[in-house]
Amino acid sequence: MFELDLIADLVEEQLIKGKFRWLANFKEIHKNYRLGEFTFPIYATGGLEEKGFFLSRIFSAFVTPKYKVHFLLYSTPQIDVKSIRNLVIASKKRFTGEDWIFLGLLQTDPINKNVKEAIEHIADKRIGITLYSFASKSVIASKNVLGKALQKHLKIAEAKFEAFDLPNYIKSFAIAFFLCILALVAIAFLGNLPQIVRPETILGVAIISLIGGHRLYKIQYHTTLTLDRNGFELREGKNVEKHDWRDFDEVTIYITPKHETCIRLRSKQKTLDLPLSRIGISRKDAYNMIRQLIRKKRTTR
Repeated sequence: MFELDLIADLVEEQLIKGKFRWLANFKEIHKNYRLGEFTFPIYATGGLEEKGFFLSRIFSAFVTPKYKVHFLLYSTPQIDVKSIRNLVIASKKRFTGEDWIFLGLLQTDPINKNVKEAIEHIADKRIGITLYSFASKSVIASKNVLGKALQKHLKIAEAKFEAFDLPNYIKSFAIAFFLCILALVAIAFLGNLPQIVRPETILGVAIISLIGGHRLYKIQYHTTLTLDRNGFELREGKNVEKHDWRDFDEVTIYITPKHETCIRLRSKQKTLDLPLSRIGISRKDAYNMIRQLIRKKRTTR
């Protein structure tokens, strides 16, 4: 059941980070939600309304349907056709009207043929179902619109963490701005100083620096951490490191001289720091999650 608990935590993180925004704008998350005979590790509710700019909100207010969207995650060692039927009945009984219902199902065992057929032939257009098996690494979904959408956006095999790092973006902007100013100085030395030192020129330099700085930030500094139950990928700009959890024996919290918070992974051969301050994940959650993953891999060696 460790894998099921881990995926539930990862899905919760994706909901918080807005990774499901193409399904709905989920506003509330409930944990260990009780519905009939079932207990869902995660239940999220929201709607289809836009949260963007003024015009988007006006369009949303007059055009977008006002019914609610419900997402429920259910985990079990093995699910059968009867349980699927009861899940659908309980969900439709609780969430009536035109509400959309997304059911994400996780199980440790391989997927039974009867279960596969039952899910794929769900007829109700307002219920979408996906089922993921850890044993076979396979995913099946109901063939209606909601099922296909949930299968596309529910990433349960891995989780990706990233955040916009303002200090490094400012550094990238400053570098781009400095290079543009150097170019202007070089042009000025060629005798075009009156034409160069103008407000529109400085504005153009600032715009170019914003665009160039963002590009430089992505190439050089932007950090992402992608992890699953087997290992992780740490990407810093164009530099990529991939490791298996079994490569490490110990995990600690490390504070750098610049006061950045990291998860430090140790083994007899190497030490590696995962910069939490730059990937948008809480210290407590990351520490507990990674420590469990390393312990799990060590016990299966």
